[in-house]
Amino acid sequence: MKPASILVVDDEPFFRQFYSDTLSGDDYLVEWAESGEEALQRLRKGGIDIVLTDLIVAGFSGLDLLRAARKQMHPPEVILVTTNATVESAIEAIKNGARDYLIKPVNTEELRHLVRTCLDQRRLMNENSQLKNQIRLYQKGQSLAFLLDIDKLLPQAVEFLCQEAKNGRGFAFLVSEGMPARFFSESLSEEMCKTMAESLFGRFQTLAGTSFLQMQDIPPEQNWPAAIHSLCLIPLIFEKRLEGGIVIFNGEKPSGEFHFPYEQLNFLAQQATLGFANSYRFQGAQELIYIDDLTGLFNVRYLNLILQQELLRSRRYGLCFALVFIDLDRFKEVNDTFGHLAGSQALKEVALLLRECVRESDLLFRYGGDEFTALLVETNGEGARLVSERIRQRIEKHLFLKDSIGYSKLTATVGYAICPQDAKNQKKLMELADQAMYHGKTKRNTVCSVNEYLVSKKKK
Repeated sequence: MKPASILVVDDEPFFRQFYSDTLSGDDYLVEWAESGEEALQRLRKGGIDIVLTDLIVAGFSGLDLLRAARKQMHPPEVILVTTNATVESAIEAIKNGARDYLIKPVNTEELRHLVRTCLDQRRLMNENSQLKNQIRLYQKGQSLAFLLDIDKLLPQAVEFLCQEAKNGRGFAFLVSEGMPARFFSESLSEEMCKTMAESLFGRFQTLAGTSFLQMQDIPPEQNWPAAIHSLCLIPLIFEKRLEGGIVIFNGEKPSGEFHFPYEQLNFLAQQATLGFANSYRFQGAQELIYIDDLTGLFNVRYLNLILQQELLRSRRYGLCFALVFIDLDRFKEVNDTFGHLAGSQALKEVALLLRECVRESDLLFRYGGDEFTALLVETNGEGARLVSERIRQRIEKHLFLKDSIGYSKLTATVGYAICPQDAKNQKKLMELADQAMYHGKTKRNTVCSVNEYLVSKKKK
């Protein structure tokens, strides 16, 4: 009997040797990889029964390796090993299909027992091909149901469904403004996805669940891919609204008489739609976490997150961006004179004005109190001054609280910093933009750049 193959994934030579020595004594064929990428390359070759991986391997997540293993046609069992296991990481691992997890330092007998148990269960599955296929399908469905990132969920759903459809073809789409807008496919061009989605969209709007079409039901479309005679349509519905869909159809050269494996496709379709609904709920919850309740702008928590991403993008692609700080002048007088309800209404009006002053690609934040922030993507100093001055003027000219007290006038002081010209890290960039704004406060109702602030500072 061929010995079982175990892939050990750990970036520390001591642990690789420890696992190899422990398991080789049981007549297993032990291979090892010292990085996540090396492990992925080995997995793609197949023939691995068990993956024993650290939770973090040279910056690569063991959970990502687990998900990649689950996508294999014959996925290996995965055991996660970590020094800092938490309830959350353990639950996440089990949800994504891990067999079990161990905590370093690993007990040798516990490790050997767990490996033996995994292999015994694996042998039982291999003895019953039908059970094996059901479990494989369940594992795929499980990974879809718990994948909360829509941009990862839809391509993976299409991939799994095409595999089950005997090397079928397909794509997914999302709806925007009542029409198919975003498309996900490895095998079809975006133009082809758009053509098919628009042609089938009317049918999708009538569906309550997965629908299978045969040749006589398929409209004769001249611009579709060749030799389509079987279609599977999966509507993605959230709160009774059609938010997207998945289209799967036969491969280019089906062998013999082709029939969809209806039971398998229906199961995966159910898991995909469940995952889609979960991801929409998660997306809504995330937005609540990052949205300021009063103004509807993003909050400072999201500012910190998005700044990190924008700094990485700036370094990678050599792009600049501007960080703009806006502070309302003497805003306390509005609260003291007209009350806090009037002050809150004025802040809402400021948020609306800010939206009118920036592009859709730019981001707006309520930093706190009467301070606001704008992140202007791919914007240099000249562009930042132009937008900052536009903001200042719009606030100065606006009649606030017209529908309540009559009207009130407000002004704002604006400071801005440019990355990477003024600073290349988050803390320094925010400090300089803030200092530029506060330097402008000596005059009020003005715009001040970091350069102007630094020149004034030298003169002192």
